Amino acid sequence: MDRTMERSPLATPFPEIPAVAGVRIAVARAHYKTWDRCDLTLVTVPEGTAVAGVTTRSRCPSPEVEWCRAALPLGRARALVVNAGNSNAFTGNRGRAAVEAIAARVAGRLGCEPSDVFVASTGVIGVPLPIDKAEAGIDAALDAPEAGWRDMADAISTTDTFAKGAVTRAVVGGRMVSLTGVIKGSGMIAPDMATMLGFVFTDAAIEPALLQAMLERANAKSFSAITVDGDTSTSDTVLAFATGVGSRLASMDDDGADAFEAALTDLCLQLAHLVVRDGEGASKFIEISVTGAESDESARRIGLSIANSPLVKTAIAGEDANWGRVVMAVGKAGEPAERDKLAIRFGATQVAEGGLAVAGYDEAPVAAHLKGQDIEIGVDLGLGDGRATVWTCDLTHGYISINADYRS
Repeated sequence: MDRTMERSPLATPFPEIPAVAGVRIAVARAHYKTWDRCDLTLVTVPEGTAVAGVTTRSRCPSPEVEWCRAALPLGRARALVVNAGNSNAFTGNRGRAAVEAIAARVAGRLGCEPSDVFVASTGVIGVPLPIDKAEAGIDAALDAPEAGWRDMADAISTTDTFAKGAVTRAVVGGRMVSLTGVIKGSGMIAPDMATMLGFVFTDAAIEPALLQAMLERANAKSFSAITVDGDTSTSDTVLAFATGVGSRLASMDDDGADAFEAALTDLCLQLAHLVVRDGEGASKFIEISVTGAESDESARRIGLSIANSPLVKTAIAGEDANWGRVVMAVGKAGEPAERDKLAIRFGATQVAEGGLAVAGYDEAPVAAHLKGQDIEIGVDLGLGDGRATVWTCDLTHGYISINADYRS
C-alpha cells in the first residue's frame, strides 16, 4: 500500500476467505515504483472458466480497459494480471504494446490464447508501463509459490490504507458454491464504475452471457452507486470468473440462478462499501436514501448530487447539522422536485418537511448522530415511487494532503 496516511478509521478486518477451486494466486515485485512491496499479481484459472466484466465509461480509457473489452465477448479466461503503481493510461502505442506483451508472455507460458489473459493496471496516468519490468514480474510470479487472497488484496493496492475482500455463498442446483472478491480503491471514485479494480471468483458453473447480465445488474446497485470525489477513473474494471465444471446455469429459470445473483449482488455491495470506507481522508461513511422521486434514475441523480456536494460532505466532516445544504443539493440536481413536498431526515430524526423545518425541531439528536462514523441521510421528494440509495464519505483536509503530493 502506497499511502502514508494512517489506516482509515472506517477500516474493517480482512475476512477469512477459503480457496476457490482451480484459482491460483501469485504475487511478485515488478518494481513499478521505488517501493519494496509486491506490485504485480498473476491469477490463473482452469480451462473452461467463464468470465464477465464491466469497465469505466471514461472517454479516455486505458489500453488495459480496451483489451478487456475486446476479450470479454469471447467469454473465456485462463489468467488475470494486475499491475499496481502505474495505470498505463494515456500512453498511446507504447501502452498498448505493454498490454500485448503481458498477454503474450502469460499465454506463452500457459499455452493459451492471449485473449484468454485479462490485464488491469492502476496508478499514475500518463507514464507508459515498462515492458521489461512487467515481463520480469510475470516470470517471477509464474515461478513464485502460491499466495493468498490477502496477498492479492495488498498487491493490487495503491493509496488504499487497508486490504479489502469479501466472501458469500449460495446454493445452486443443490450444491453450495462460494463467491469471493477482492478490490482496491480509495480516490478517483465515482459512479459509471467507481481508481477502482475489483475481481470476483466463484466455483459455480455459469454461462458467460448469464454471468455478464448478472454482473451488470449487480454493478448498478453497488459499484455504480458509490462516490468518493465525483471523479471517474480511466482504468476502472470489475471482472468475474466462474471456474465451475458440469451443468452450467444458462438462464434465470435454472435452479439456483436467483440465489446466485442475490449472492453476487451482496458480494459486490460489500466490496463497494469497503471502497467508500477507505475514501481518501474519510472519517464518515454516509448512506443517502432518496424516495418519492418521479423515477429510480431521477432518485439516483438526486442522491449523487447530495453525495458529491463538497458543502454537504464538509458539513458532515465537521459534524454540523446543516440540513440546508441537502436542500441545496436536491435543488441543483436538475431533477423534478417541489420545495413544499420535500422532506429530509438525518438518522431517525425528521428535520424538515413541507418546505420548512419540522415544528419543534431539536438539533441535539441530529448533532449526536453526526458524531458517529455511520451517517444516514434520507430525502423524500413526495412525487412518485422512484427510489435509490448511494453511498459516499465525508470530505476532510486529508483528501487534499493525499492528492496534492500523489506523484511525489
